[in-house]
Amino acid sequence: MGLSAVRLAVILGTNEIASAVAVYLHRAGYCVVLSHDPNPPVMRRRMAFHDALFTDFARVENVIGERIEGSVDVFNALRAPRHVLVTWLGLLDLLPVREIDVLVDARMQKRDITPDLRGLTRLSIGLGPGFSPSANCDVAIETRPAQSGQIMRQGWTATADSAPALLGDVGAERFVYSPYEGRWHTPVEIGTRIYKGFVVGHLSGAPLTAPYDGILRGIVRDGSDVPAGVKLLEVDPRGRDAQWTGIDRRGRGIAQATLTAVQQHRAAGVAPAPLHAADSKP
Repeated sequence: MGLSAVRLAVILGTNEIASAVAVYLHRAGYCVVLSHDPNPPVMRRRMAFHDALFTDFARVENVIGERIEGSVDVFNALRAPRHVLVTWLGLLDLLPVREIDVLVDARMQKRDITPDLRGLTRLSIGLGPGFSPSANCDVAIETRPAQSGQIMRQGWTATADSAPALLGDVGAERFVYSPYEGRWHTPVEIGTRIYKGFVVGHLSGAPLTAPYDGILRGIVRDGSDVPAGVKLLEVDPRGRDAQWTGIDRRGRGIAQATLTAVQQHRAAGVAPAPLHAADSKP
């Protein structure tokens, strides 16, 4: 297959949502590159390609993540893309490789200023708060639980409300947040059964304990430097129904919506009628 026949997709972020989108686009025939962003730190690592950055084996469902070092590796992969590519390279490093067909900002950052992605690619898609097709992307997709996966071609996505979706009737209390900036250390692996009060790690030497009984669904990688106020770990309280690998329902819905937006753009050549609209930024 020639280089011109392979479509290139760049996804900003290596978290579980970025990785779910990568799986769907990879299966659709795209050469997919995940570009890491350090903030916020990735927690649900068994549901993401993030650990490939550290040369660990990373697989989401049946798709493997492969670390690449330089832009020439992307160029070579375009000849016969086999895996999802994961890199420390930023967008400015990737732009000279070749025209990007799809650019997805999946960093899920709660930031006041969102970069304008338009004009950098044939199609730009923003996931989550801070995106509007009239301001900084071609298509925006909702990620808040109640509206997750809704495709927007006008208006603004909903602002972040810091209210996690319920998991087994448990909300924010299943998470542990960093009380201050520091170096995080933990010997506990994702998928381990833990109990409330169990010491799961130390932040700059201070112990942090599990907030709930259940399965460790996510935890920030050992040795990470973390800012204050970010999620360090998550406990899944659902017992036999706990999930800590693969793509969960929310990730699947967002990934499917992203793929649908891409397919509609390619098939129609112009944006079809919006599936969801808002008149003004909330």
